[in-house]
Amino acid sequence: MLWLYRLRGWKLEGAAPASPKFVIIGAPHTSNWDFVFFIGATHAFGLEPRFMGKASLFRWPLRRFMFDMGGVPVERSARGNYAEAMVAAFAANDRFALVIAPEGTRGKVPKWRSGFYHIALGAGVPIVCAWVNNETMRGGLGPEIMPSGDFAADMARIAAYYRSVMPGHPKWAAFDAMGSA
Repeated sequence: MLWLYRLRGWKLEGAAPASPKFVIIGAPHTSNWDFVFFIGATHAFGLEPRFMGKASLFRWPLRRFMFDMGGVPVERSARGNYAEAMVAAFAANDRFALVIAPEGTRGKVPKWRSGFYHIALGAGVPIVCAWVNNETMRGGLGPEIMPSGDFAADMARIAAYYRSVMPGHPKWAAFDAMGSA
């Protein structure tokens, strides 16, 4: 998929994380094309990203396709169960890169969801910031940020990184409404 973006003039920045396990947050999530670029970019970095999907998607006829795409089934019937399931998935694997769109949707949101943070903290793995800037036709992976347990301080570091690679982006106002976990 990355070849499509390179053909159109896109540039990839950053490097693969050094850690074998991490949560990748992808922002902004403004279109389905962001996903196409992201999949190509992760393959260029040699990563095999995984994603959460509701368990009902992992039934026939989609079962094999969902697993082949890197899906991890999550039973969403119990509140908070998905975070525990992902922490267990990290513990069960030597290498694991979980992708989450913290906005939770492609539309404008007043604040990010915090599940990615709780998963990374519970699993003891860093958060890696992935980004796509449609204006500059650049995207990539940022630094590994190890969650400290101080949600506000960690989110301030994440916000600072995103503001550095995409200054003036209106979606970053969502950081200001994060508050506490």
